[in-house]
Amino acid sequence: MSLRSVIGGNMSQTQTSSTSVRAFRVRWLILGITSLVLVLNYADRAAFGVAGSEIIKEFGLTKTEFGLITSLFFFGYAPFCFIGGWLADKYGPRAVMGGAVAWWSIFTALTAAGTGYISFLFIRFFFGFGEGPQGAVTVKTMKNWFPKSQMGTAVGISQGCTPLGGVIGTPLVAWLLAISGDWRIPFIVLGVLGVVMAIGWWVIVRDTPDIHPWADSREAEELANDKLADVDPVVEAKQPLSFYLKQPLVLATATAFFGYAWVLYTFLSWFPVYLVDARNLDIKSVAWVGTIPWVLGVIGYMAGGVITDRIAIRTGNPAAARKWMIIFGLTGTAILLCGIGVVSSLAMAVALMSAVVFLLYLTGSQYFLLISDTMPGSRLGGVVGFVHFIANTSGIFAPWLVGYIVDHTGSWALTFGVSAAICVVGIATLLIWGRLETAQDAV
Repeated sequence: MSLRSVIGGNMSQTQTSSTSVRAFRVRWLILGITSLVLVLNYADRAAFGVAGSEIIKEFGLTKTEFGLITSLFFFGYAPFCFIGGWLADKYGPRAVMGGAVAWWSIFTALTAAGTGYISFLFIRFFFGFGEGPQGAVTVKTMKNWFPKSQMGTAVGISQGCTPLGGVIGTPLVAWLLAISGDWRIPFIVLGVLGVVMAIGWWVIVRDTPDIHPWADSREAEELANDKLADVDPVVEAKQPLSFYLKQPLVLATATAFFGYAWVLYTFLSWFPVYLVDARNLDIKSVAWVGTIPWVLGVIGYMAGGVITDRIAIRTGNPAAARKWMIIFGLTGTAILLCGIGVVSSLAMAVALMSAVVFLLYLTGSQYFLLISDTMPGSRLGGVVGFVHFIANTSGIFAPWLVGYIVDHTGSWALTFGVSAAICVVGIATLLIWGRLETAQDAV
């Protein structure tokens, strides 16, 4: 063997290694910026709940009125879950998410300009337009960049950063509120951060690896060669979007997702207020006590995606792994919810809620993944957006109903019991109508 061939071979190996590292970096860079966007998404959303006690006090709102303000956010948010996903199929996730981040950040800052009940209703309604697309657009982005064998990990990490937004946003908002003495300051700070984030997203993200200036052909080849990729990310659908929206698995997944979202929005909108009113904590204590469940949520969300990826690789059946994780997590959530309102100690209430959030978030990525595993890529944004839309209609009713129940009965235990019952309905629906083989045939 000649010296030239040895040197040439070593150079070839070095170039291949360098190319592989480069391809790896681009994919995970896309995941990184997406994760940061979702941290901001939930930090902005959690801010209103953290500042809720101050807003209620300053403007003399009843809990029913505050619940209605929170609910109106979902009148804007829920339809744009679907609209955003449909637009991502049509125009690509880069443009849709970039515009969404800029929009919601402007209205985050405008929250500081609220002057009373009516103005908050309008601001929160339009704020919801921008926040709505994030779920479907994130799944579409991950589908375009990650092989199916890594989808659980990618969606779990990215969507797992939504509770991380609560972990960061809860103490940040409470701290800014405490040092400034003005609940408006956190909203201005978060709004400015959001505009910067929108610019960063636009600079870094492209819709697919083949058009990204920093990527190479290996990134796209790994998608095509994935051994679990029974539904290719760019495969054309055999049927119109309406056909897939009527599939029993899609409707069953949406119903189970509704139960998940009901518990989540009850927690997001009211747990800080519950700690102040029912457990007599001050706002500084809420900043730290209220963070504990969010930490468990981050771990649960990310662990759920990784665990079902491992099961999928071992069994060759990703959809079944996602379905049974949903059933397991929602069952545990329903059982533990029933105890939160009746335990006597603060420590036990926080421990139970932390366990609830952990189990709830184990299922958090699975609804998106179950659709991703069974629907064609060219319809993915629309179908995921539809499922996300159905789930988020819970946000229209849950915050208002919790406020109404507490105002009229004084019972927080009853609100947690209602949440548990709705979870049970979702579990039953997925068990009865969530047949995987029918969904795969439809593709």
